[in-house]
Amino acid sequence: MNKFDKAYLKMALEWAKLSYCERKKVGALIVKDRMIISDGYNGTPSGFDNCCEDAEGKTHWFVLHAEANAILKLASSTQSAQGATLYLTLSPCKECSKLVLQSGISRLVYINEYSDGAGIAFLKNHGIEVERINHEELL
Repeated sequence: MNKFDKAYLKMALEWAKLSYCERKKVGALIVKDRMIISDGYNGTPSGFDNCCEDAEGKTHWFVLHAEANAILKLASSTQSAQGATLYLTLSPCKECSKLVLQSGISRLVYINEYSDGAGIAFLKNHGIEVERINHEELL
């Protein structure tokens, strides 16, 4: 872990606080050549009510994950994720792992483990450098 990894993860934690989701707030930053080229947090698509959960507290199927939002935001810019690092407060699910790989991101640094480790295993198996930094290490 380097000092920049620590700083970007702290920023991703701040970004997560912008999420309207109650159950889980997740933040993402995409960094290339020490420049933040995109950011995202989990939430509903543009134009939707900012309500992520149903009456039982389950997350709506249409809620976008933080890394998906960051990658989609990048897609509408002139920047490329080729060779970039993705900083996440929560490791990616299987669906988002496909987006990470396809976007050209070459490194992932995250804090917390998602309930299903298949996304991380997929990325490692496809040559993405993956590093977990515990919350305590950020203090």
